[in-house]
Amino acid sequence: MKAIVVTDQAAGTAGMKLVERPQPQAAINDVVVQIHASGFVPTELAWPSTWTDRRDRDRTPSIPGHELAGVITALGYGTTGLSVGQRVFGLADWHRDGTLAEYVAMEARNLAPLPGDVDFTVGASLPISGLTAWQGLFQHGRLQAGQSVLAHGAAGAVGSMVTQLARASGAYVIGTGRAADRQKVLDFGAKEFVDLEKDALEDIGGVDLVFDVIGGDIQKRSAGLIRAGGTLVTIVGPAEARPADGLAIDFVVESDRAQLSEIVQRVRDGRLRTNIGSISALDDAVATFNATERRAGKTVIRVRP
Repeated sequence: MKAIVVTDQAAGTAGMKLVERPQPQAAINDVVVQIHASGFVPTELAWPSTWTDRRDRDRTPSIPGHELAGVITALGYGTTGLSVGQRVFGLADWHRDGTLAEYVAMEARNLAPLPGDVDFTVGASLPISGLTAWQGLFQHGRLQAGQSVLAHGAAGAVGSMVTQLARASGAYVIGTGRAADRQKVLDFGAKEFVDLEKDALEDIGGVDLVFDVIGGDIQKRSAGLIRAGGTLVTIVGPAEARPADGLAIDFVVESDRAQLSEIVQRVRDGRLRTNIGSISALDDAVATFNATERRAGKTVIRVRP
């Protein structure tokens, strides 16, 4: 099968290569999926799991990518709940070869059915962005209707999901980004927009929840805006700042079949829009990843036409 591999962490996306690799086999509780579309997050190349296994042993050349939509072609021993020929989407295992390939072997529990009226490209754009937003807002942030949310990077893949899900739950959403992002952020449902390059973040007043995708100084300034009992949720590693009277929570997204099903249902009925920045074929993916300009939103690779 065709696959993109990485061997040199220092080289980043420039070190990616399209090669031929053996098709994977299904282990116990696994399925093999023929991938139709794959999502990619550039920060994956900084994750230890891209380069080493769970025992910290080198596993290069490794195949990156963790989001996928495709069709099941084989079931491992003991696998239940899914069937050969079924359309699925989901989040592949962190420490195993990923989804920038024509096939992937992964745990069945990390997949959810993909309805027939949802395009594979859309399905592949949802798992990391949708699950990250869902878990950050509702599991870790305990968001309630009537609360206020500061959504950083609200024009991006995760931030746009945060904005939409928070708004749909009855929250007042303030989105941040660059000046060029303003209309896009408002279109996704934010009631206010803050240009982080020009506007004073502190002028927005207090909020109940900050969803941080930036870290650093922005995270520290945001922590000072959180009302008593509020929460700072971050996905950029251990929180460097804490609210004076509240919680700071960092987390790594986990696959969840029920949540994936809820997210894709919201896409089907129009309550949630995916945010795809660029689409390319597998043969052109390396060039896409190394382009000098990148559009905000999810990068999706169409593995099969």
